[in-house]
Amino acid sequence: MEKPLSVYFFGTCLIDMVLPQAGLAAMRLLRREGIEVIYPQGQTCCGQPAYNSGYDAEARTVARCQLDAFSRDIPVVVPSASCAGMMKVQYPKLFAGTPDQERAEALARRVVELTDFLARVLDWRPVDRGAPLKVVLHQSCSARREMGVADAAKDLLARLAHLETVEPDHAHECCGFGGTFAVKQPEISAAMAADKADAILATGAQVLVSQDAGCLLNLGGTLERRCPDAAAQPSPRPAVKHIAELLWERTHDS
Repeated sequence: MEKPLSVYFFGTCLIDMVLPQAGLAAMRLLRREGIEVIYPQGQTCCGQPAYNSGYDAEARTVARCQLDAFSRDIPVVVPSASCAGMMKVQYPKLFAGTPDQERAEALARRVVELTDFLARVLDWRPVDRGAPLKVVLHQSCSARREMGVADAAKDLLARLAHLETVEPDHAHECCGFGGTFAVKQPEISAAMAADKADAILATGAQVLVSQDAGCLLNLGGTLERRCPDAAAQPSPRPAVKHIAELLWERTHDS
């Protein structure tokens, strides 16, 4: 894919409702590269919660809004590997054999996750304006497996000259969120999150980053409950940021 003049931006539910600063940071990163960012007001949830729960008809009703909203033949940049995976991998399956199959397949071909777009399409080469910082990177299951973009996030962080990036022990394991899994299996989810939080704290990193808001909310809440005093020793609780926030904060000229 060559650098486009314009892209769509899919905001995702969690970024829209809980982490709007991450969405704004992502769009600022794109605009700084000279790209027109289009945010269709008709976009909605990607339909993943309904789809994962087996409600295909309801998922199609929601997903069809995206087929309408992102109709131009330009890339759709998504700041979430989970939502990107739903649109890129699952939409063609969801709409197979329906009148919207062709539209779903066309949209899927244009979906690209944010870190992959920055690293691969734009070959983003920033100037790191921040002080030395140790960051722990959490890669979502969708980033590692469904979308295969885990290397992109690591690559982007490695391009920041003053950043030390580490991964926690058992980095390939799920954080326990899993969308509706956290609701259906709360005890198992909480135990998985607790294990992941312990591994994150053991790194001594000052900031936890990920490209998926769901993982960040799950891990951030778990860390806060385990370490109510953010500055407690010997393992201070790290700040929690979407990777787009960190990239923008460290590279924009204030």
